[in-house]
Amino acid sequence: MIRQGPHAPNPAEPPSAGGAHSAVRDWGDALVAVLAPLAAMAVVAALGLWAAGAADLPGGAFPRVVAAVVVIAAGGSVSVSGQAGGLAGTDAELTLMPLSVTLTGALVAGWSFLRPLRHRAVAGTGELLARVARTAVLWLAGLAALAALARHSFSLAPPGSPVDVIGGLLDATPTVGFRADVGPTLLFGLVWLLGVLAMALLVSRRAPLPTRLVRHQEAVRPAAFAMLLLLLAYVVIGLVAGLFVAATRGHAAETFAVVLLGLPNVVWLALGLGIGASWEGRVEGPFGLPMPQVLDAALRGPEDTTLDVAALAQHDGRAWWLIPVAALLLLAAAFAMAVRSPAGTRLWRYALHFGVAFALTMLAVAPVTRVVARLGLSILGIVEIDDLGGQVALHPHLWTAVGLALLWGLVAGPLGGLLASRVRRRGRAPTRPGTPA
Repeated sequence: MIRQGPHAPNPAEPPSAGGAHSAVRDWGDALVAVLAPLAAMAVVAALGLWAAGAADLPGGAFPRVVAAVVVIAAGGSVSVSGQAGGLAGTDAELTLMPLSVTLTGALVAGWSFLRPLRHRAVAGTGELLARVARTAVLWLAGLAALAALARHSFSLAPPGSPVDVIGGLLDATPTVGFRADVGPTLLFGLVWLLGVLAMALLVSRRAPLPTRLVRHQEAVRPAAFAMLLLLLAYVVIGLVAGLFVAATRGHAAETFAVVLLGLPNVVWLALGLGIGASWEGRVEGPFGLPMPQVLDAALRGPEDTTLDVAALAQHDGRAWWLIPVAALLLLAAAFAMAVRSPAGTRLWRYALHFGVAFALTMLAVAPVTRVVARLGLSILGIVEIDDLGGQVALHPHLWTAVGLALLWGLVAGPLGGLLASRVRRRGRAPTRPGTPA
């Protein structure tokens, strides 16, 4: 009798059946890694827009606005344009990233991509690249479908309003529209996806790496995990604060709109302010994005204002707490990095790893807090009708923020290493006399 080994092929099964089954499974994993984050982003965007009142937009615009928000959150590009006939002009611009939606998609995409690899210790370079390629192909298809949906235009003037009457007389009824730019959306959306997958491989402790990269994981992964922990800690604190404000101070809809659309925009701004960084910006006119009232008050005015802790504290003295909170959370993140690092790592390595990681994090985070939103209407280029719009602008002083992050990281890194070394020493069982240490 001839016995088949556990891996011997079944004579009744075609040789290609196993390969076909594996290919179907791999494409299925890629499909899940694409559909799961897109669905999660769409849900968060829809809830945030509903809280902001966008469900009442005319002409069935709501699902198209949701698609546009998901496109922007995934790194895509959406153009805003306005028209007001031959005697009037509109000025519209929108540059922002709804980071609540972005963060949701990044977390779900990273988890979905790594899930099939969770029981693996090592993965070949070719296998990882093939998985990334399959995911990227389906991701681009999904973004293309969203980009086709993300376009709409509607009137800015309510029926019967003075602007509607004047617009009808002068053939200058103002309209505004948006549409996704397919080319830039696919390009930057692909870059976004590749960045998310790379960060997922860097942060995860159990994700398999090619053999050539395994030796470098002890220098990179603990610091990358500490940065993720730091950013998520700020989000959790902001979420708790937002729920408290919604429950005790009213304006629940506006608060939930901030939480569901722009919570990381606010709390990561608070992180930068806490280490001494500053932003430049202003809020003018009735048109504005969902934002905390203290931030609106600090930026409101006809001219640009430097936003730092001192400027914020003029409107709310509790802003000074941003500094000790940043120091405490940075120390906790440095401690988490040191605990995950090999025992015996020298303090200067903790300083270097944490300082560089925090500087790179601020280099990535500060630019995505940039906001430019402008909407205006003028008749004959002279009469400005401000009731229909306004502007919001916020720009980081990027390199100052990066330099400060490096300095804070160089200090917090070794302090976290010292704390971790004390915890390790206390965790060791005392040796008995006569027993080898």
